Amino acid sequence: MPAKDKVHDIVKNALINDGWTITHDPYSMKLGSADLFVDLGAEKLIAAEKGNAKIAVEVKSFLGKSIISETQDAIGQFLMYQVVMSEFEANRVLYLALEEEIFDNEFSDALKKLVLEKLNIKLLIFRASEEGIVKWLT
Repeated sequence: MPAKDKVHDIVKNALINDGWTITHDPYSMKLGSADLFVDLGAEKLIAAEKGNAKIAVEVKSFLGKSIISETQDAIGQFLMYQVVMSEFEANRVLYLALEEEIFDNEFSDALKKLVLEKLNIKLLIFRASEEGIVKWLT
């Protein structure tokens, strides 16, 4: 099992604070000989008639030297998880969790906006200091 990201527990607490129940830590998938681990799985009762919403969240802190290289790695990992997850649990929605400051400073340029939009990457933006979710971008 891979090591947890530096902000893993912060995102976990932010989800709990937002009313989500953590169901997987990590959310694991196996395809052939490959073992894949998305950081978190969670559920939330939306309304009695609608049932539960299910999500999986991949947490990234982007602490390396090259934001472009880390973005490429994160997007590749996200897309691979999204494809595999669609085979196991198509109703679970995958999100990439980013700290608000990283999103505001690093993901507001045209290149990243275009890539996120064209690849349909959903984001969960969180504020670490408050262990809270700031916004969901779908």
